[in-house]
Amino acid sequence: MNIAILGAGESGVGAAILAKMEGAQVFVSDYGKIKADYKAELEQYEIEYEEGKHTFERIAAADVIVKSPGIPRKVPIIRKLESLQKEVIDEIELTFRVLKARGDKLPKIIAITGSNGKTTTTSLTYHILKTAGRNVGVGGNIGFSWAKQVALQKRDIYVLEISSFQLDYCKTFHPYISVVINITPDHLDQYDYQIEKYAASKLSITKNQTALDNFIHHYNDPITVETIQSIEQREIIAPHKIPIKVKYDTNGNLRVNHQTFEVDAIAIKGIHNHFNATIAITIAQIFDVSQKDARKALASFVNAPHRMEYITNINGVDYINDSKATNIDAALQALKSMTKPVVWVAGGRDKGNDYSVLAQMVKEKVKAMVCLCDDSSKLIAAFKDIIPIIKETKDAAEAVAMSQALADTGDVVLLAPACSSFDLFVNFAARGDQFREAVLNISKKAA
Repeated sequence: MNIAILGAGESGVGAAILAKMEGAQVFVSDYGKIKADYKAELEQYEIEYEEGKHTFERIAAADVIVKSPGIPRKVPIIRKLESLQKEVIDEIELTFRVLKARGDKLPKIIAITGSNGKTTTTSLTYHILKTAGRNVGVGGNIGFSWAKQVALQKRDIYVLEISSFQLDYCKTFHPYISVVINITPDHLDQYDYQIEKYAASKLSITKNQTALDNFIHHYNDPITVETIQSIEQREIIAPHKIPIKVKYDTNGNLRVNHQTFEVDAIAIKGIHNHFNATIAITIAQIFDVSQKDARKALASFVNAPHRMEYITNINGVDYINDSKATNIDAALQALKSMTKPVVWVAGGRDKGNDYSVLAQMVKEKVKAMVCLCDDSSKLIAAFKDIIPIIKETKDAAEAVAMSQALADTGDVVLLAPACSSFDLFVNFAARGDQFREAVLNISKKAA
């Protein structure tokens, strides 16, 4: 088989290695410059590649084209390939096809999607299963590509974080457990600004499941439930549905089915993270993980950076980095989890945000706001009658210094931008890294 791969990042290079090891002819094309470590991997496996261009005739001659999820579906090369009825798929789909073609017993696949909480839920699920001694790998939109893992090692279980961009190019992908954590407006520019199309993309994670599989979802997330109902009007969703909500017993312990877990012993805090933990525990119960192992894993779990990341306390003020809160709902959940007066660091590139959703929570929680963005006008207009103090800054160090000046002992400085990072930063991680570095610099001076 002749396979062309668009994009030479983690996903594309992983797909190339897997396809090459399965005997395919492979050609990798990246319109930008390929990073040195990825180029070295391609050369190690003797995979032909080009950079700085797309040779369309060479790509279109392939039997299958594997598209990086970072390439928008509306770019001209994708539109042209699809107009020629060329088969364009994602790395996730390619990897699943390889696993099926091998004829071995398929590993159990746990696929997790949603607008917010994917990485935390995926990482925690993996951590619980690994702590319990299962032969498990983690991949998808997190860590090493799934394709590369399947190429180089064998696992009984895979926990995959899956984005809507990946799901859009999956056709036969069939998880044993699918999870839709939530659906809130995000990436709508890729879905004709129609939440229905975005939601349908998320729910497509269930499309190949059978009655032997499981589908876990938020029991009352309105968009998720409405989309499930609309799909059920056209076709029966086959997998066993497991609606999830956060439950506490009379002692304040987290209760998941027949098991209870002391909240103080769970490393990640906040109701939204307890929801993520409930999903991970439910999955662990499906795999017969003992309560003892689950408790041990919940206590030892370290979340990925930039997700409600506690940095330090300076003169009685906590500093928390939630730079990954790049949309309204994520910022809302971060504010909800705060139990102290908040100096809120917010802003970035606006994605058509409706800030009115945050108004009541901001009124209850926020004492001052520090805007960290190129243009603060929309934030100021939305909150000038609610927040008594609003300051404008244009770099992380300035934002942290301003926050420190506004915060009193017993407060919390929270970076929860509600916006993408692309006005001032390369990505959300760069924004979070610079925020953390600025906080730690002040901490050193205060020591």
